[in-house]
Amino acid sequence: MPKEQGRKIVAQNKKARHDYHIEDTYEAGMVLQGTEVKSLRLGRASLVDGFVDIDDHEAWLHGVHIPEYTQGTWTNHPARRKRKLLLNRVEIDKIERRVNEKGLTVIPLALYFVDGRAKVEIGLAKGKKSWDKRHSLAERQATREVEQAIGRRAKGMRD
Repeated sequence: MPKEQGRKIVAQNKKARHDYHIEDTYEAGMVLQGTEVKSLRLGRASLVDGFVDIDDHEAWLHGVHIPEYTQGTWTNHPARRKRKLLLNRVEIDKIERRVNEKGLTVIPLALYFVDGRAKVEIGLAKGKKSWDKRHSLAERQATREVEQAIGRRAKGMRD
């Protein structure tokens, strides 16, 4: 069987970038069971309610939904179990320090395969207020309008 190459995205948490300011990102491996990997290869996962907790100098991923493998037997996994993240000790200590000092939270941003290995991108995040969300939406709308105007000018159309 040929080895997988490249990056294959399974799930993304698009709402996370809307609800949080992402200050720093890390890539972590995950300790998974066999049926979880098979379910992920089918492209089935949800990061919506996920968060990372650091307990006893170990990082744990909670609330991520990986549905049961349809062709699995009694060896199937629970859909919302906590999963251990594989990070360096230095990274875990750095994340733990920043979470305790600044009141940040750690959330999963994306779940993907890199060369056949399941990885999760986690981000140190600070929650946005409702006016921050409105401001970022207005800013995005303004840049979109500017790009459209530039495109119309380049094509020779009038405004």
